[in-house]
Amino acid sequence: MDAPSWPALRARFGGSGAAFGFVIPVYNHVRNVRQVVLAAVASGAPVIVVDDGSTDGSGDAVAGIPGAKLVRHEKNLGKGAAILSGLRNLTVLPARFAVTVDADGQHSPDDARGLLAALLSDGESSPRVGLVLGARTGMKGQAVPWSSRMGRGFSGFWVWTSGGPALSDSQSGFRVYPVAETLALPTRARRFEFEVEVLVQARRAGIPILEAPISVTYQPPGGRVSHFRPWRDFGRNAATFTRLIATRFVPRRRRKDHHEA
Repeated sequence: MDAPSWPALRARFGGSGAAFGFVIPVYNHVRNVRQVVLAAVASGAPVIVVDDGSTDGSGDAVAGIPGAKLVRHEKNLGKGAAILSGLRNLTVLPARFAVTVDADGQHSPDDARGLLAALLSDGESSPRVGLVLGARTGMKGQAVPWSSRMGRGFSGFWVWTSGGPALSDSQSGFRVYPVAETLALPTRARRFEFEVEVLVQARRAGIPILEAPISVTYQPPGGRVSHFRPWRDFGRNAATFTRLIATRFVPRRRRKDHHEA
């Protein structure tokens, strides 16, 4: 089934007071960030670009694009920190949901129509609250890096072991977040591992987590640039999962009291 058009989605979400916007975190993706931002702006939704301390002029490449707001971090704080900055900026619009898409050109912002449609139910006047994860298709080709194939299985197993949902692609960064609910979660990770911790914390908070298929290309027009470092970032993920597993069986009241303290 084809996903609804952008005008139809804007009417359905905006008409119920649950507008959506894009958040695009960028760190040294000058070759592809402009085309990604322009594609997101074409949706007619507001776009927040968070330049997380880039040193290659990524922020300057998108400065002044109508419909896109540029937020700059003076230094690199991590992907999770950039996403959270973008969500906070969307709250003042206001926007109820945030579509996050990476600036590396591996995903088409137009595919977000399918992610947003996953929140719509026949007979309901407004979208349901939930976190939608883009599940990448075509992950078995030779162009797919070994780190992506291995990381997908590794991450999925440990998200589930940590008390999160069973997912086919927990590492995908192409998502729809419910803004207020996500900002209220007690996430501690602020780099790549934020994207796996937020799934566990969302599950603990009772936020439904859905998956919808998306396409991916590992050979975008400007070339592929990845800042994921397998051993370093697997290590960070392992530390995050260890913390989450250690707190999995702590009574919820004790976790809440610790967080509030």
